[in-house]
Amino acid sequence: MTANALIARYSDAALAGPLGSLDAYLERVSRVPVLSREEEQSLARRFRDDADVEAARALVLSHLRFVAHIARGYLGYGLPVGDLVQEGNVGLMKAVKRFDPDLGVRLVSFAVHWIRAEIHEYVLRNWRLVKVATTKAQRKLFFNLRRMKKGLGWLTAEETATVARELGVEPAEVTEMERRLSARDLTFDPSPSESDEEDIHNPAAYLPAPDADPAQQVEDAEWEDASHAGLTRAIAELDPRSRDILASRWMAGDADKATLHDLATKYGVSAERIRQLEANAIKKLRTLMLETA
Repeated sequence: MTANALIARYSDAALAGPLGSLDAYLERVSRVPVLSREEEQSLARRFRDDADVEAARALVLSHLRFVAHIARGYLGYGLPVGDLVQEGNVGLMKAVKRFDPDLGVRLVSFAVHWIRAEIHEYVLRNWRLVKVATTKAQRKLFFNLRRMKKGLGWLTAEETATVARELGVEPAEVTEMERRLSARDLTFDPSPSESDEEDIHNPAAYLPAPDADPAQQVEDAEWEDASHAGLTRAIAELDPRSRDILASRWMAGDADKATLHDLATKYGVSAERIRQLEANAIKKLRTLMLETA
């Protein structure tokens, strides 16, 4: 079959149309035909040599079932299988972009490493709020320790030594990773609980309130009272017209706030003169406030 015929076949593949659920998606991808070695080589060369996006699409579609199979192997981490499949598909597309048909290997053998790498990154980012594995050795330990633990209990010293030897890490690293895997995340600010005993263990309960210091509360109240009294005395020192301008411009609500032209009409002067009187009154207020501070 020619490359054009292959592209046409996969353009009309079973993925066309809406997908209502993950099960529907998995059923659809299982109906996409599997490529032969010759067909795969033809499409890969067309994408590499001619940058044919439709050829790349056919390669991706024919391997989606393989991604779903790999993603199912990570269900034990409690993450949505749909997200695992999606991340694996990203890895597949990266593999298709880098695949060299002249290497003599099938795409599936090359892509498996990219698919697993993307799924691994997703698991490490989302399995816990706090990262449990940051180095290459820790990542290797993270994914293998769950597989190597046969029982639900903690590893014995002998079992820990065996795991450490097989994975090429220190026994202390195995114990630390086992502790991390067994720990559970604690919600920082969960919904209110009916039990007071549970609430006191929430991390948010240990944070001090911003107004928890009585001395600071007294100081803030005194400062506010002194500022208000000083402002009242300073306003009393202004002439009646200046007080009225400030009251109309700064102390009235938005609906009652006067404009410069309103006050200009009221006092029979220009709007510019009202602006000058307003600026002078504010400057005088600042000076009086500093003198009484």
